[in-house]
Amino acid sequence: MEGKIILITGAGKGKGRALAEELSRRGAIVAANDISPINLDELVRQGGGKIKAYTEDIVKKVAIQSIINQVEDDFGRIDILINHAAVEPRSPLLEMDEWDWHRVLDVNLTGAFLAMQSAGRVMRTQGSGVIINIITAGGSQGGQVENKAAYLASMVGLLGLTRSAAAELAPYGIHVHAVGSGLAEFQHSDPGIPSELIEAVIYLCSSSLNGQIVNVEAK
Repeated sequence: MEGKIILITGAGKGKGRALAEELSRRGAIVAANDISPINLDELVRQGGGKIKAYTEDIVKKVAIQSIINQVEDDFGRIDILINHAAVEPRSPLLEMDEWDWHRVLDVNLTGAFLAMQSAGRVMRTQGSGVIINIITAGGSQGGQVENKAAYLASMVGLLGLTRSAAAELAPYGIHVHAVGSGLAEFQHSDPGIPSELIEAVIYLCSSSLNGQIVNVEAK
């Protein structure tokens, strides 16, 4: 990871924050995105100059393009994109507000698409890059599926997007993967990939594999 420029969306908390902390410790330069600057302040302070904050709402195309342009201006390239930003409201299907449905799909799926598209264009010019989508098919509450219609729909959609992007972007030297928990039924990873999320992400970032769906233990 030494010297790699890594953009992480939703880096202010959860797995995104853990990835930002560990990747920066391993020598990467982390462009940490979150909608809330409060979530990023401590992360940047702890980063020892290896983490820089980019506060934007990723559901807006102009905002995503602004982030990509800023990262390019600051570091000259983007080696790795990690899509972690996600929201998970818990509402019964028959009572769900339409706004909640759209917000979940906008953040979890459309935001990832916009980031992949904008970063992918940079990587195409570079001739290389890695995109990893962090997916928790069961949500933060494990394998329960009740009251998660919007969230689960967005995660299955992101799996499909991952597979399609892996095929489309391969000719440009861009590798696309999904890593997370609850993905066992979709998994087709090769033997030998580390089981824990951070180690799996690092392994895929430095390998020649493409299109891997890696199920890891929920932490």
